[in-house]
Amino acid sequence: MFYQINNGLKEIDINQIDEDFITAGYVTCEELEKYGAFFGFSDSTIESCRVANMHFRSGVEVYDNYTFTELRIVNPFDKNGREDCVALYIKKNLIIVVDVEDYDGSTKDKFINAINRYSFQSATLEKVIYAFIDALISDDFRYIEDKGNEITELEEDVLKENTEDDFSLELLQLKKGLLTMHNYYEQLLDITDAIKENENNIFAYEDLRYIANLSQKITRLREDTDSLSSSITHLQDAYSASLDLKLNHTMKLFTVLTSIFFPLTLIVGWYGMNFQTMPEFAWRYGYIYVITLSSIVVVTLTIIGKKRKWF
Repeated sequence: MFYQINNGLKEIDINQIDEDFITAGYVTCEELEKYGAFFGFSDSTIESCRVANMHFRSGVEVYDNYTFTELRIVNPFDKNGREDCVALYIKKNLIIVVDVEDYDGSTKDKFINAINRYSFQSATLEKVIYAFIDALISDDFRYIEDKGNEITELEEDVLKENTEDDFSLELLQLKKGLLTMHNYYEQLLDITDAIKENENNIFAYEDLRYIANLSQKITRLREDTDSLSSSITHLQDAYSASLDLKLNHTMKLFTVLTSIFFPLTLIVGWYGMNFQTMPEFAWRYGYIYVITLSSIVVVTLTIIGKKRKWF
């Protein structure tokens, strides 16, 4: 479907497209194969739309009269972890979004909202592009804020020694998600940089400020994401230090216990010698004497350890 933006929004056929007015289209891969020759799109770009791109940094291809790129779209709140994929064709006063994989129709909904965002009288191609990409990242600030709060709670768990057995795996999953978002924003910045360069002169320079503002917003998102990733790295270090400290406390406790009860081993070894002339063997109170001596040694060393804060 194609929409012409003039004094209103009108759905038109492909033969009704007028280069003097802004036109926005949302088509399927099958429709693209039919319309590709009409718009003069290269076969290689049409072929690449048949299969969803598995990488974020697919690059932006700039041709004489149009620009092409593929875009993986991350919805950070999707519990299933699904990612939409679309392709963008941008010509003079024309943007076409190709539905490569739009699982739930959310990308199409954002496209429709984008072309209705600004007043039709003041609409420009740059504003439509800004509105569409801005709609894709509209919830990302909330996601980053939620992740920041989650990391803070995890830091509190580390300080309170209240971590679970799978804590390291939880940190790894967090870091993996943030890395995905970082690559997503890098991809969007590649697109905005190519548009700002305006190599094929299809954009009005006075309206490129919208793309510049969009680039700044994406840059802030990327920087916030990188900051959270750094926080997770520090948290991993703190967690490792906490585990080392626990191990040190355990080893210290075992060392203290060994030090306290080692003299008993000496006493046992001493009186375990089979000399017939040892007076304690024939002494009536020899057994009680050894018990009392052992108890005195343990109590004395325990008191000394307490005073010296061994435990």
